[in-house]
Formats: sequence, C-alpha cells, structure tokens
Amino acid sequence: MNHQDHVALLARGITQGEGGAWADLGAGTGAFTLALADLIGPHGVIYAIDRDRGALAELRTAFVSAVPQAELRVQVADFTRRLELSDLDGIVMANSLHFVEDKTRVLALVRGYLKSGGRLILVEYDSDRGNTWVPHPLSFETWKDLASEAGFVDTRRLATVPSRFLHRIYSALSLVS
Repeated sequence: MNHQDHVALLARGITQGEGGAWADLGAGTGAFTLALADLIGPHGVIYAIDRDRGALAELRTAFVSAVPQAELRVQVADFTRRLELSDLDGIVMANSLHFVEDKTRVLALVRGYLKSGGRLILVEYDSDRGNTWVPHPLSFETWKDLASEAGFVDTRRLATVPSRFLHRIYSALSLVS
C-alpha cells in the first residue's frame, strides 16, 4: 500500500479540512498518521501513540517534512492502558487492534476518549483467522458486532483494498452516540 491507499481508506470517515483533535493509536512510523493529517488539514491536532520510541522518531521526521503546518503530539505509550486523552473528535486504529486479544477492555478505553458524536475509524484485515504477524484480526462482520457490544453505533464499511496477507483490508467507521 502507498500513501494514496492510506488516504482512501480513511477519506470517507473524515470531512476534508475539518480540523479537530484526533489520535492514531498504534501509530508506528505514521503511514496512517500522515494520511490523517492530509485529510483533517492544518487546523487539526494529532496525538500519535505507540510503544516504539524509534518508530515515533521516524514519524516525527516524516511529519515535519510532509505536513509542517499541522500539529503533531507524539507519546510513547501502550494504547491498551489508560491514556491522558479526552474529548477527541476521532481516533484511527490502523492495523493495531489485531494485536489485542481482549478487545472489549481496550474499546471501552477508546470510547472514553471520544466526545459525543466522535468517530472511530478502524483499518483491519478482513479475516477472523490470524497468523504469527496478525494474531487477532477481525472481519468486518465480527467488527460490527463487537463495535455494537462496546457501545459504538452506526458502524459501516468505508473502503477495502486488496492485501497479499489475509486477502483484503477494510476500513470502517463507528460512532459514539
């Protein structure tokens, strides 16, 4: 996948140039953070959270050269534990939730970071069977059920792209009521 694929997976869940406060949980080196920055525009703030300090350093360098007008706040942290985040307009979890076995507990934390009407955009492999590199993926149908159980509403698929691993990747939008 390239940058345009990343943007396309998120685009239908974000109003172009809307700004606001967003988080990218499990940001890594920032492929989806950069896509998010393109979409929310210069008036947005993005909290990039990851346990890997080196990956976040790479993200910071890429962000400064690609999107110097946006505000990026990086935090070395484990998104499966409580974070100091609140009243977010949206959260992106791209290829990160499949590393979590106890998704219900983590989704309760995530939901608590979002303001009423806030958006969770999930990017995930469309499979319920994992492997060594993607231990706990969830198909879109499984995600719809889990999102509802976790208190999210109006879950819908945004886009799909083919993948060499586990056939395809989808993005989905879920809202906080």
